[in-house]
Amino acid sequence: MAKIAFLLMAHKSPAEVIAQAMALTAHGDTVTIHYDRRAGQDGFDRIRAGLKGNPNVAFARRVRGGWGTWSLVQASLNMIRMAKRRFDGITHYYLISGDCYPTKSRSYIEQALAAAPETDFIEVNEFYESGWIRTGLREERLIYRHWFNEREQRWWFYTSMNLQRRLGWRRSPPADLSMRIGSQWWLLRARTVNRLLAHLKKRRDIRRFFRTTWIPDEIFFQTLVGTLVPAGEIRSAPPTHLIFSDYGMPVVFYRDHTGYLRCQDRLFARKLSPDAAEMRAEMLRIFAEDLSDPAEGTQQVPGRLPPLYAYLTGRGRDGLRYAPRFWRGAIEAAREGDVLIVTAKLWHVGKAVARSIGQVTGATALGYIFDEDEDLPVDLGNLEHGLAKRGRHRRALLNLILGQVGGSRLVFCLDPGRRDVIDDLVAASSGVRILAVERQVPDRHLESHARRTGLIGAQAGDFERAELGRALRHQFDTETAALARAHAGRVFRNDLTRGREANLLDIGHFLRCSRAEADAITREAERHAE
Repeated sequence: MAKIAFLLMAHKSPAEVIAQAMALTAHGDTVTIHYDRRAGQDGFDRIRAGLKGNPNVAFARRVRGGWGTWSLVQASLNMIRMAKRRFDGITHYYLISGDCYPTKSRSYIEQALAAAPETDFIEVNEFYESGWIRTGLREERLIYRHWFNEREQRWWFYTSMNLQRRLGWRRSPPADLSMRIGSQWWLLRARTVNRLLAHLKKRRDIRRFFRTTWIPDEIFFQTLVGTLVPAGEIRSAPPTHLIFSDYGMPVVFYRDHTGYLRCQDRLFARKLSPDAAEMRAEMLRIFAEDLSDPAEGTQQVPGRLPPLYAYLTGRGRDGLRYAPRFWRGAIEAAREGDVLIVTAKLWHVGKAVARSIGQVTGATALGYIFDEDEDLPVDLGNLEHGLAKRGRHRRALLNLILGQVGGSRLVFCLDPGRRDVIDDLVAASSGVRILAVERQVPDRHLESHARRTGLIGAQAGDFERAELGRALRHQFDTETAALARAHAGRVFRNDLTRGREANLLDIGHFLRCSRAEADAITREAERHAE
């Protein structure tokens, strides 16, 4: 049976550290705590008093931690050495933080370790080739010596690095080390930890090198394990579920992510929001009481956002990170005729309504030109070919369409979520009006959409399908409401849950047409209930 030495790195919230340690030692595992010296003595005294009498808890020598510095590696080594001195029979060492909480039962973890007895769980990527670093310093982490903390001594940090660069004071890593990088949270076999400590004892140059390496907690253990352990014995993925945004910042999980985290194939999760007290307590209870785990889950690809999570959390976060490209400038083409927009989440319904408008009024109707990869019925200098090209040159394409397509009326079909295109058209013409075609989206359409776009896979469980369906329906409801708020006075509705007369009046106002024309179009819209 596995006996885990949890290495708990904390710097705040003494009460929560106590609760973590009590839960994690409920089944005979041990916890060694490093409480940052920066956090003060009072908090540390509270933790010692709260855990007094628990034989499975030990405390490592405290150091003053600093983000990106050797101190975090030193704290980890202090915990490892204290755990080795105090506890017998340790089979695995698991480095966690005060923001890491178990998502699985103790039995699940036991089974996972028993299924991989010759495996270390640590993310190990090639430093130079993997692209694991998303922003900030890359090679400079290694080739220059970093004596200062970038967050607290920013001027000294960059001045010293730039001085080394100008003077050519470069260095090379120890020749026999293949530099690796990855998440600082790992779970290693006791045999691997013993080999690592023995190697450090013989090779003092390794410690000297890493003491002045920038962010060594992402490089030190990863490089040594990658050097000392055969590749076949390394599962290059962190045992703790964590996600970084495209800005390189850790994603924070909240109470409504509980089901999502429980279905992941990781043992712990990081970072749980400090405001999610109920969620934290529930996670500890799952571990301490050894509760059962969900049957289904989604395999996470290391280094990538899980598609469902990225979708659920990415709504409403559209924006430009840097200055816009020149072709994304304002639409300049003027148009004297009406620009009409038909929005519908069910695209076949939207296209049917647009076709009907074209047949009845003679308007030029364009389909979902930014969502469906079909050629446009007009010559626009080759921009009409290819969905990816249209998206890259969206405003240039709209300029050409508004300037060249004839007729007094032009009808665009757009998904209600394409606020970028809708806003561009509204800004380009004072004659823009919008018809929101609202329909209840059936379950089969939701699942088909989710599989087509990669939000869920063929092995998705009931939880994922239900959670995605809820999120999609909420999105569909809020998109049209947000559109109406943003462009009040321009939006008209066609909704089968309303009376026919109300729909008839709205289509009449939208098209500014006769009642007979509005009636013909309304009847065509009513034929498409889905």
